[in-house]
Amino acid sequence: MRRLLSVLITLCAVLAVLAGDNATTFYVNPRIGTGGHGHVFLGANVPFGYVQLGPTEPTRGWDWCSGYHDSDSVLIGFGHQHLSGTGIGDLGDIALLPVIHRNQQEVIFSHDDETYRPGYYEATLRNGGSPYVTVELTATQRTGMHRYTFDPEQATCLLRLDLGQGIGWDTPKQMMMQQRSPRQIVGYRYSSGWARDQKVFFVMDFQQDVTLEKLNGDTTGLITTPNTGEPLLVKTGLSAVSIENAIANLQAENPDWDFDAIAKRADDAWCDELGKIKISTYRPDDATVFYTALYHTMVAPSVFCDVNGQYRGADGTVHQGDFTNYTTLSLWDTYRAAHPLQTLIHREKQQDIAQTFLHIFEQQGKLPVWHLMGNETDCMVGNPGVPVLADLVLKGFDVDPQAALKAMTTSAMLDERSMGLLKQYGYIPYDLEPDKETVARGLEYALADWCIARVAQTVGDKENYNYFNERSKSYRHYFDKQTHFMRGKDSKGNFRDLAEFDPLSTKHRNDDYCEGNAWQYTWLVPHDVHGLVDLFGSEKAFIAKLDSLFIVEGDLGEEASPDVSGLIGQYAHGNEPSHHIIYMYNYVGQPWKTAQLVRRVLREQYRNGLDGLSGNEDVGQMSAWYVLSAIGLYQEEPAGGKYIIGSPLFDEATLTVGDGKTFTVKTVNNSDENIYVQSATLNGKRYDKSYIDYRDIIAGGTLELVMGPKPSKWGTAKKNRP
Repeated sequence: MRRLLSVLITLCAVLAVLAGDNATTFYVNPRIGTGGHGHVFLGANVPFGYVQLGPTEPTRGWDWCSGYHDSDSVLIGFGHQHLSGTGIGDLGDIALLPVIHRNQQEVIFSHDDETYRPGYYEATLRNGGSPYVTVELTATQRTGMHRYTFDPEQATCLLRLDLGQGIGWDTPKQMMMQQRSPRQIVGYRYSSGWARDQKVFFVMDFQQDVTLEKLNGDTTGLITTPNTGEPLLVKTGLSAVSIENAIANLQAENPDWDFDAIAKRADDAWCDELGKIKISTYRPDDATVFYTALYHTMVAPSVFCDVNGQYRGADGTVHQGDFTNYTTLSLWDTYRAAHPLQTLIHREKQQDIAQTFLHIFEQQGKLPVWHLMGNETDCMVGNPGVPVLADLVLKGFDVDPQAALKAMTTSAMLDERSMGLLKQYGYIPYDLEPDKETVARGLEYALADWCIARVAQTVGDKENYNYFNERSKSYRHYFDKQTHFMRGKDSKGNFRDLAEFDPLSTKHRNDDYCEGNAWQYTWLVPHDVHGLVDLFGSEKAFIAKLDSLFIVEGDLGEEASPDVSGLIGQYAHGNEPSHHIIYMYNYVGQPWKTAQLVRRVLREQYRNGLDGLSGNEDVGQMSAWYVLSAIGLYQEEPAGGKYIIGSPLFDEATLTVGDGKTFTVKTVNNSDENIYVQSATLNGKRYDKSYIDYRDIIAGGTLELVMGPKPSKWGTAKKNRP
């Protein structure tokens, strides 16, 4: 009987995953990544929403960058904005906390008293073991909604309104809270942190009369109202422009008082987006990890404009837009997989992404590097906005290629962030760059320059093509043929003394590399893999070194960056510079090694648990790698849409690619043992290439892969390699 029941449960799981209705949200576990070093947001939001409404804990270190970590049991509020998966803490804005007495500033809570699903969060808060309030949260794009059910014995409902708290680096600069009517409170919060000049305006509407008492100027207030025995409902509208726009956002997106209807709308929104990929699997845990990963890829970028089209630009002023403006652009991370995934399943959003980039360029004089709430943070190295914009041009989205090329070339010719040295020397000498990380900077600029060259070639601009194509080869300056590592070079053209060189060292922000070491950065040439092979002298030498990467072990040093995690040898899956490396084997005719390693990472580095990520979520990138790799595809080159075929985890995965079309990756004889592609067909015709082009995917159809337990000759011939 038990065996039969198990079979029925498994069958139901498969059918549910295939159905693509509310099963998609059923399989999301938002707690994945709230432990370990995942740094993910937990709370209520909708796909790509400006509002992320959820619990906020005191900042206790690096693992609290999102404002929440599973190891903690103290709440200081339910804030309306959070980050997900970053390495720096910010936001936490506009927080409400139900309390028992007027001077209470925090609440002890238990994770056993939490309930969560996409678009909905619930927690029961206790006083000495007895529940005193149940908190329920849901959201729309620009608004949050709270439902507080207080214990009947508590005569008065008390809510602490905190405009002073922030997460991590955030420091409040100017605040205002004001009661406009018996049922409405408005205000704003200006702060400086990672976003150096953030402004957020809010309106709070209550379903019953309330009284606001200021406890500490405009920093904190106490909202009181009699406990009627019915739930206390609160609606909050946010805007980066004005209080009036916050009110308009609330009226447009949540004019009524039906909490359950808003929660249902949030669930429907998630189901619509998650349902763009339907998988077939007999393992419920695999479905949970997959749909949670897909969910994480859609927390950001975040909508950053009001319902009337107004938004606060990168120049600090208010602009009127005729497009959807976005923020939370963690581009050093997301250009690698998150944006290539978007171009497959969120094609309708890409013109707005491009317009966001071009308007940021107009307002700040360069493409975004790491943009947060209208502010350029300049976080991380390289020109990561270039690959994203170039990818959209090369994939044929409705983007003015000349305007895009101007934005890219201008950004790449500035004399900031080591680019002046790059223009002067053709590489970045370590003895002239006080901020270090010269190898990482140079390699990132090289791959971005390759993207510029390809766009220039597309529009027939020979001058820019020749210049940036040559500059894209600057990675060669860093390659030491003696050691077969990318190494720092001084202004006289000499490599660092070998006595000073440790290929394992990952000194945090104090070395030639950025969150990595020589073993990891030697491979950061995704735009010219064959050129990198040539530097090694032969495919045999290249393969031998690449094989060693996954075997070599050693001490990363006392000053090691905490981001370097998820190690297999010296391959660090927990951080982005390694993410493309596994797929390099296809370029040298050994796709079976890609298959082995892809399956190993999918099984070992992701799981249905609190610490189910091997590193920071990094605003969707860590999860996007999983989503694409589990489907069986990964874009190696930073722009253009050449997706490398790996080893699909599922029997079938169907992507909705727009224009009423779907693309299916189907496997035959797939299993934990049968991980190697034996043969393939595309739309019924023999397919021998170990990669597939973007245009073939969005045209719709079926890629069928026959799997087996041993490596085959499929994809190994030079004509069939990427």
